[in-house]
Amino acid sequence: MKTVILSLIGGVVITLLTGLLSNMPAPLLGAEHYGYPIPWLFRLILAPEYFPWRVDVMALVVDVVVWTIVIGVALFVWTKIKP
Repeated sequence: MKTVILSLIGGVVITLLTGLLSNMPAPLLGAEHYGYPIPWLFRLILAPEYFPWRVDVMALVVDVVVWTIVIGVALFVWTKIKP
């Protein structure tokens, strides 16, 4: 249970940290993309009338799940090889 909770916390932290990194798969006009492996945070450039930031909640959830699995596997391997 401890591994699951640590994995979830690590997944959320890494997902939020990847929101600081630009992820431009192709030079698209109008928005900057942030987040890995799937961009989930967008900054509108062309017409940011009021609030230029947009969050794709589904992509954010997928990123949290992906990073949680990665951290979970790493913690599992770490506990198995640790004496």
